[in-house]
Amino acid sequence: MCRRRWVDGDTVSESRHISAWINRSATDVYRYASDPARLPEWAAGLAEGELTRVGDTWVAQSPMGQITIEFTPANDLGVLDHVITMPSGEPVFNPLRVVPAGDDWSEVFTLRRRPGMSGAEFDADAARVAADLKTLKRVLENRPRGDGRCLGPATPRWRLWRQRAPQAQRWS
Repeated sequence: MCRRRWVDGDTVSESRHISAWINRSATDVYRYASDPARLPEWAAGLAEGELTRVGDTWVAQSPMGQITIEFTPANDLGVLDHVITMPSGEPVFNPLRVVPAGDDWSEVFTLRRRPGMSGAEFDADAARVAADLKTLKRVLENRPRGDGRCLGPATPRWRLWRQRAPQAQRWS
């Protein structure tokens, strides 16, 4: 987890980069994580049940109450950014990326401390995000690939590299 502080006018803000290394292709990670219908399977900190599509947004019940979520359009860059509109009406921008890193793929979430949020609340939010990314990792690594095999955490990284070397650093 990486912490950053920056000054915007008179406001001092803080952000944390929370990540999980996932032994799946970037395409697999992106396709799964970008599907709003799958959020309840891995993002308990965000969605507790089915999401309902309303125009370009999705409505979900969350631990915070009813929220709306607007996702960035599908892209080839691994960008999974989304804006959550809290029950109070406050919009919260959430940067999320699938980042290639050698023979692994990392899912990186940038958590920003909102105005008025205590340190304890920020820590609790970071813990929820970390738990969600850990769940995403578990779900994806234990999910069968197209050939029916699973890539579990015991798969040596060099073998993963050899399996996808011709496609290394490419999205499709």
